[in-house]
Amino acid sequence: MKIIIYTITVLFSLIYSSAFAQSFTSDKTRVNLIELYTSEGCSSCPPADDWLSKLQHDPRLWSEFIPIAFHVDYWDYIGWKDPFAKPQFSSRQRQYSQQNNLSSVYTPGMLLNGQEWTSWRRQSNLEYGPAKSAGKLTVNLDDDSVSASYQPLRKSNSSIVLNIAILGFNLKVDVKTGENSGRILIHDFVVIGYQKIAMDLSSEGLYTVSAANLPNPSVKSSTKALVTWINDKNNLSPIQVTGGWIN
Repeated sequence: MKIIIYTITVLFSLIYSSAFAQSFTSDKTRVNLIELYTSEGCSSCPPADDWLSKLQHDPRLWSEFIPIAFHVDYWDYIGWKDPFAKPQFSSRQRQYSQQNNLSSVYTPGMLLNGQEWTSWRRQSNLEYGPAKSAGKLTVNLDDDSVSASYQPLRKSNSSIVLNIAILGFNLKVDVKTGENSGRILIHDFVVIGYQKIAMDLSSEGLYTVSAANLPNPSVKSSTKALVTWINDKNNLSPIQVTGGWIN
């Protein structure tokens, strides 16, 4: 009887733990990262938000491209405080501009793989150019802890940073004031939790890092995704990306 009880306990533990464990892996071809910088205080932003939302129905999502929306706070002063905006997201966009990846800081501002991307407005079907090799990024999510490894195509001494973002979906906001007053806005791919950590480089050329906790989401979302990408410490342009829906 004790053996049976022990066996059942072990099986239950394995099932329970596997239910909260997920893994995301890119292949050696670069996954395209689309970054939208947007604001609920900007009357020209809802069309860009809607365009991004439609990408969740594209079969290439997660395997070939991943979109994310950073809400900036520099329009909050004109009458409506964006509930998803963070100063660090505005700073990130300004840093892109300082790196000459953006002509200026504006919304809606779209970047593809870290470069200003204005042709998205004219695309009925998403196009992002030929595939490029980038190395393999693997991320393991176990309950609330994250571990990641990146194997570059060739050995490197670069300082690599891992970005971890929690995305929220179907986020509805009834805008009361400002340029979008009276509108109910619905957002997807919104960054509701974000952090970045430096990766360690082994003598074999493998980059690794572990984090005990995911970033805390700023708002609740019934549907969420995890997106992780890496970049050089001194350059925001993404090198490789992976992610997907999370429980």
